[in-house]
Amino acid sequence: MRPPAFWDAAPTHPAARLLRPLGALYGRHTAARMDRSGTSAPCPVLCVGNFTLGGAGKTPTALALADLARGLGAAPAFLTRGYGGTLTGPVRVDPDRHDAAQTGDEPLLLARSAPTILSRDRPAGARRAAEGGADLVIMDDGLQNPSLAKDLSLAVVDGASGIGNGLTFPAGPLRVPLARQWRHVHGVVLVGDGAPGETVADDALRRGLPVHRARLVPGGDWRGRRVLAFAGIGRPDKMFATLREAGADVVGARAFPDHHPYTRAERDALATEAARLGADLVTTAKDHVRLPPDFAARVAVLPVTLAFDEPEGLQTQLTRVLHRV
Repeated sequence: MRPPAFWDAAPTHPAARLLRPLGALYGRHTAARMDRSGTSAPCPVLCVGNFTLGGAGKTPTALALADLARGLGAAPAFLTRGYGGTLTGPVRVDPDRHDAAQTGDEPLLLARSAPTILSRDRPAGARRAAEGGADLVIMDDGLQNPSLAKDLSLAVVDGASGIGNGLTFPAGPLRVPLARQWRHVHGVVLVGDGAPGETVADDALRRGLPVHRARLVPGGDWRGRRVLAFAGIGRPDKMFATLREAGADVVGARAFPDHHPYTRAERDALATEAARLGADLVTTAKDHVRLPPDFAARVAVLPVTLAFDEPEGLQTQLTRVLHRV
């Protein structure tokens, strides 16, 4: 879905006020579910989630945390439910055998970095990961899912958007009222700058929770390159802004809903527009894996990695989790 504009407006916006009663019902139901006890896994579980619906940078954060864990001598595996795919698992994702229609887009990206288990049943997926030799399970999403007990839960917050208008879905982007979610997290990863994110960070610090600051670092040389950018992620504008900051000449930007399956007509329209503008097509790595091979070969990828300003704090938290046994 594409977040409605009023989610980033004042909570007094007419649409938000109209939907607040529904948000209250949804929030109470999800909060009660979130408070349930989960099944313990054979090895420690690190959950990388977020307070809100939509993109905050969870997948780049999970990839960066896997790198940190390997640096501490761990053998991590990712656990994902495979949003948008047909497989239910448990199954180990193989980018050479599976496609986005089967697994969703994010599992294919994760599987390029570490063993990745797709499983709608998260406890079963964690067992499969441990049987495969993992001594740390990194959950991509799942903060509000109680089925699997977590040893360390980190909430990823986008600095530019924070928690939007602070209301619960559908009145706002929160999955559960923020006050009810704090008890379930052990730290915040703040991605990028912005007053909305700083407000959440201040709240975390008042509660004695660590705030790990990070930023997305684009790869490649984009200086002066004329591009038509398109993205179907939680916040496409972030991708377009990253390209501009990297020096690209963004002559066109087309936003699609998160996890969008590009139709033949949409692909043809993008190719025609790029030719008319004399520009290269460019998209995110997550979008790229959803494209058919013939079209993907004509589209450049904007690679991004997450860099922590001070990784030592996260290394300390990870070390405690890895030595829980």
